[in-house]
Amino acid sequence: MKEFYDFLIDNYTIPIYLVTWIVVVLRYRTYYDTPLQYFPIFIMYTFLSEMLAVLILRYEEFQFFSDDSYSNHNVIVYNIYALVSFLFYYYIYWHVLKVKKHKAWVLYGALASILSFMASLFFQNPFHASLYYADIISSFILLFSIGLYIKEKRSEQSSYSQIHNTMFWTSMGLAVFYTCFPIVYFIVHEIPKIYLEYPIFQVLMIAVVFMHSSFIIGAITGRRKAFR
Repeated sequence: MKEFYDFLIDNYTIPIYLVTWIVVVLRYRTYYDTPLQYFPIFIMYTFLSEMLAVLILRYEEFQFFSDDSYSNHNVIVYNIYALVSFLFYYYIYWHVLKVKKHKAWVLYGALASILSFMASLFFQNPFHASLYYADIISSFILLFSIGLYIKEKRSEQSSYSQIHNTMFWTSMGLAVFYTCFPIVYFIVHEIPKIYLEYPIFQVLMIAVVFMHSSFIIGAITGRRKAFR
């Protein structure tokens, strides 16, 4: 029991992913016909990816390769997850945006993100290192996409409060996390001295909690007619 408790303390974001999944599934009827229709699948993918990464780190039975040089290397899980998550969010904003020019910009951004991950493979081994330059570039592209969404929303008139707009809460959570994400990743990889002296990575974990809390609030307060 103590081992399980310690596991939850060390990996407190994992239960949050599970709670988020339960809530978005229970509230699925409020957004099943929107661009967020695949959200429950993605949240479960997030939960399973995090679980796999932890198991690889803790137990030899979950290693991908017998080569000892890859022992406890779970970074490949995060590299794959990063690409999938960015493409998933670009997909959402490409569908949500109404202005054709804005939709085209998101599409170009998605292509730039894919190219940045492909280019990173020439300089970094995805089994040993985080493709953090691609992560940073893709984060800025996503923030730009969120900015386009906010710009369109501000120019619209709606009789529904943003409190009931699931997309509003989703965007707020993403904006906070992906503002912190590139900064923390840059410090971790380029200024490791600061990372070792200060709990910089905990900032990212708090941002994860905030993001998923926003997802939960959006799912609970969301109304179908208010979605945009």
